[in-house]
Amino acid sequence: MDVKLVARTLDLFEHFAAELRPLPLTELAALMAVPVSSCLALVRTLVRRGYLYEVRKRGGYYPTRRLMQLARAITAADPVVEGVHPYLVGLRDATDETVVFGKIDGLTVLYLDVVESRKPIRYMAAPGDTRPVHANSIGKAIFGELTPIEQQTLAAKLGFERFTAHTTVDFAALATQADVSRQRGWHVNLGESAPELSAVAIAVKIGGDWYGISVVGPTERIEPLQEAHAMQLAQTRHNIDHFNPS
Repeated sequence: MDVKLVARTLDLFEHFAAELRPLPLTELAALMAVPVSSCLALVRTLVRRGYLYEVRKRGGYYPTRRLMQLARAITAADPVVEGVHPYLVGLRDATDETVVFGKIDGLTVLYLDVVESRKPIRYMAAPGDTRPVHANSIGKAIFGELTPIEQQTLAAKLGFERFTAHTTVDFAALATQADVSRQRGWHVNLGESAPELSAVAIAVKIGGDWYGISVVGPTERIEPLQEAHAMQLAQTRHNIDHFNPS
């Protein structure tokens, strides 16, 4: 369950990111679907803390660079993502497709880093996005490394929602796929979350925990090249096998 005040604060900054312009108090309150009085209290707090400023009298509010500076400092000290990022860029350059780095967090796959393809038609996502474990290549790759008991425990909590005709919708099928794919050396999502989208992934252990790396793009490009992408993924895993975050 979300904490209301935290959720509202995050909503506020996300609306600024979507609108990319100063927002008057009444419009910001409407976008956030909250009373003007509640929005005013939040805005005044953020102004006092240096995260918002009023561009001119009754001209609307806009974020300062304080949040960006904090985000940069936090990101630069990330013990995992910052170390892995150069390898993801290299994988993107080798495959010319979008590369995603993530891990299972609870009942979903959490994207930690995304390096987008340079092609006009490409898979687009952002760090912080989440995806269902059973219909995601990273989720399947990490699932394949779990013990049978761990797999059963996780699967018992998954909803196994069907997204396409190819979605895996029960534990038995997911466990069989995971076993076969692990022995083969790579895992796939071939149109399971969306018909036009496919991915190839492997799991990699970093600092004692399992993460996943995937190559993602249009099904018509990914499916015929899945073995070639798997080879590039294996090389990337080899390159970071000795990476040991502090």
